[in-house]
Amino acid sequence: MSDTTIPSSDAPRAEVFDAQLVRASSLYNEDLAPVPAARRTWGTYNYAALWIAMSVNIPTYLLASSMIAGGMSWKQAIFTVFLGNVLVLVPMLLNAHAGAEYGIPFPVFARSAFGVLGANVPAMLRALVACGWFGIQTWIGGEAIYAMIVALAPGWKNTSWGVPACFLFFWLLNLVVILRGIRTIRFLQGITAPFLLLIGVALLLWARAKAGGFGPMLATPSKFQTFGDFFKFFVPSLTGVVAFWATVALNIPDFTRYAKGQREQMVGQALGLPTTMTFYSFIGIAVTSATVVVFGQAIWDPVAVLSRLGNPIAVVIAMVALLLATLNVNVAANVVSPANDFSNLWPRKISFRTGGLLTCLIGVLMQPWKLLASYGNYVSGWLVGYSGFLGPVAGILICDYFVRRKTILNAEDLYRRGGIYEFTRGVNWRAILALVAGCAVAFVGLVYAPVRVLYDYAWFVGFGVSFVVYWALTAGREETAG
Repeated sequence: MSDTTIPSSDAPRAEVFDAQLVRASSLYNEDLAPVPAARRTWGTYNYAALWIAMSVNIPTYLLASSMIAGGMSWKQAIFTVFLGNVLVLVPMLLNAHAGAEYGIPFPVFARSAFGVLGANVPAMLRALVACGWFGIQTWIGGEAIYAMIVALAPGWKNTSWGVPACFLFFWLLNLVVILRGIRTIRFLQGITAPFLLLIGVALLLWARAKAGGFGPMLATPSKFQTFGDFFKFFVPSLTGVVAFWATVALNIPDFTRYAKGQREQMVGQALGLPTTMTFYSFIGIAVTSATVVVFGQAIWDPVAVLSRLGNPIAVVIAMVALLLATLNVNVAANVVSPANDFSNLWPRKISFRTGGLLTCLIGVLMQPWKLLASYGNYVSGWLVGYSGFLGPVAGILICDYFVRRKTILNAEDLYRRGGIYEFTRGVNWRAILALVAGCAVAFVGLVYAPVRVLYDYAWFVGFGVSFVVYWALTAGREETAG
C-alpha cells in the first residue's frame, strides 16, 4: 500500500489498516493496534471531562500556589497560568490529530518520525517523566490520607510508619484501577468531573469566609518592585505551566485514538483545558493568598492548609475529594502513556497492564518526596527541567507530521520492519540528531550562567531548535523502504 491510497478525511483512515499483514510482526500487539471506527466512542463531553478530571488535582493547585509563594500577585499568577495553558493547547491539538485520524497511540505515532525502533527514545523520555509524575501524585495522595487519619485519630501522628503506610495504600489503589483497564478510566472521568467542580467552588467559598471576603483575600500585592524582577520569575513560571502538560501534549494520541472525529476531540480539549486549569488554579491562588491573611504566611501545600482547619469532618470531606481527583489524574495522565511506551519496547511480551505495573514501580524509585521538597524544586527543577527533553520531541513530531507528511501516514508500515519508517536499521538518525540539538541548547543555560535564559525557556527553546534542525536535515529527502 502506498501513501496515496489513503481515503479522504471523511472516512476513518485506520479502516484501511490490514491487521493480518502485520499481526506476526514483533512491533505489533493488540494494545498498540489502531482503534477501529466501531470502538471510537469518545465525544466532546468525554474530552472536556478528561481535562476537568485531570486539571482538578493537587499538582495544579501547587503550580498556581507556588507563584504566590514566589512573590506574584493574584492577577500576575492567573495571567501566567492562562497564557501557559493556551500556548500548550496548540501542540496538544496538533499531536492529537494523528490519534483521531489513524487510531494510533503515541509510541506508534512517533515511529513515523523516529523510525520503528528509534521511537523508543522519545517514548522512554515521556515514560520516565510520567513515572516521576505518578510518584508525585501517589506521594501527595498518601499525605492526604495521612492528614485525614490524623484529623480523626490524632495519635496516628506519633507513628513513624504512618506516611509510608498511607503512601503504600494509595499506590495499591492506583494499581487496582490500572489493572481494570482504559474503560474504568473513562468511567471515573465521566462521573466525577461535575462533582470535582463543585468541590472546587466549595474550597473557594471556604477561603473567602476565612479571609473575610475576596477583597482581603486577594489584597496581597506583588513582591516584585520592577518589571525586570518580575520577568525573571515570570519566565520559568510560564515554562513550568507549559511543561505541566507538555507530557500529555506528546501522548495525547493515546486518548484521541478513541475519538468519534477530529471536531469532538478539538472542541472538547479547547473547552476543557484552558478554562478548567485557569479556574482551579485561581482556587489555589486565592486560597494561598488567604493563608497570608489567616495564618500570616503563604502556605503553598493544600494538604498543610487543610490540616490546619481544626474541623475533622471538613478535613475528611476535603481530603476525600482531593484523593478522588488525584486518583483520576494519576491514572489517566501518568499511566496510560508510559504503559503504552513500555509496551512499545517489547510488544510481544509487555502488555498495557504490565507497562502500568512498571510505571508504578519506577515512580516509587524516583523518590517523589524530594521533587516536592520546595516550590523551587517543583517548578524550576522538575517542571522546567524535563520540559527541556519534551519540547524537542514535540517540535520533531509536529514538523514531521504536518510539514513533511501533510498528515498522511501509511498505517501498516508503522507496525512492520522494512517499510518506509525503517530508515537506518529502524532508526531515523536525523530525528535523533535534532533531538540532541534541541536538548543541548536548552540545557546549556543550566550549566553556563550567562545564558541561563535558555534553560528558563527550556520547552520553547528545545521545541524551536529541534523543529528547525529536523526540517533542515530532512528537507527535500524522499524516504524509501529498507
